[in-house]
Amino acid sequence: MNSITGQDPQQVNWQKQLASLIDHIRLRSFPNALEEFLASQCHFDSVLMLTFKKSLKPIVLHPTNQAEHSPTLRSYLKKEYILDPLCTSIEQGTIPNISRLSDIAPDSFETTEYYQTCYKDFDFVDEINIAIKLDNDVTCAITIGRKSRLGTITRAELKRLNDVYPIINSLVRQFWLSQSQEYVKYETEAGAMKHALSTFANGVLTKREQEITALILQGHSSKAIANQLNISLGTVKVHRKNIHTRLNTSTQSEIFTLFLSHLNELESSPST
Repeated sequence: MNSITGQDPQQVNWQKQLASLIDHIRLRSFPNALEEFLASQCHFDSVLMLTFKKSLKPIVLHPTNQAEHSPTLRSYLKKEYILDPLCTSIEQGTIPNISRLSDIAPDSFETTEYYQTCYKDFDFVDEINIAIKLDNDVTCAITIGRKSRLGTITRAELKRLNDVYPIINSLVRQFWLSQSQEYVKYETEAGAMKHALSTFANGVLTKREQEITALILQGHSSKAIANQLNISLGTVKVHRKNIHTRLNTSTQSEIFTLFLSHLNELESSPST
């Protein structure tokens, strides 16, 4: 406790960070100030600020320096975001204001080839997502990553983030109102990419098999698929067997490889 002001030094720092954030609200430097403010509320190794808009690829609001984008992140932004639980939750309108990846990911997400070969490269032991609805079409997601040295986020840190969420929500929305035109010029049409899951193995798999394959790629277990589609577990297992037979595969990894080839074809197609 400060003997002169009677205030807790940490609380004083929190107030200074908030004041700085407000000062930057109409400046391109706002995301940097936001990162500093978030650092006063919880510990993290990295922070990523993205916007998601239907039919468009994600746009990075922070960090904008390409040198800070890892090959994994570039690949994610290019096409693999399609399988991301965050993107799926936003599209379905089910994303909470603040959530951990484990809260929104399908039950078998960590067993997917996508997680093992792509997502795991981020080396996070915990990921916290802050979702902000910017307008009817655009959602901002602030992703906070924590590696093993920090461990999973604490209850106290989550509580602080939830407590300041209304402030973050309002300030980010005001920033977007003043700066959105600086970012929308980077919008890239997703084109056929948004249909990647529904068109994968078109003509080879039945519509139901395509639906189940999409859920498998996203990380849903057979039991979860059965519950979601309101069919029996046995029926799902029969479909999975037929999918492997029709695709000439035997593992989820092989299906994932075929899906990546499908993504590459869509990306190189003149219609995308």
